[in-house]
Amino acid sequence: MAFTQPANFNEEWSDERVKSYLNHQAPDGDNPDFNVLYVAYKHMRAADFARFLVFFKADGRDVNALNTQGKSFLELVKEHPHASEFVKILSAA
Repeated sequence: MAFTQPANFNEEWSDERVKSYLNHQAPDGDNPDFNVLYVAYKHMRAADFARFLVFFKADGRDVNALNTQGKSFLELVKEHPHASEFVKILSAA
């Protein structure tokens, strides 16, 4: 299977694109705030994620939301070996 478009890791993300992740719908039973954080984390670079957190918090969302196993998003990210930049951003939030 061939990719039709090369990945572009240096493109600028508009505020609208970053904010659009606030509208992601969580599967039934999942905490919506945790799910939004997780999806944004998977798709954003650290700098974009930091911008996202500003919008997330301004929207009254819970940065300490728990997943179905009772872990906070920060606890989950700390388990990822290459996520130190995200850990710093989340810790400051």
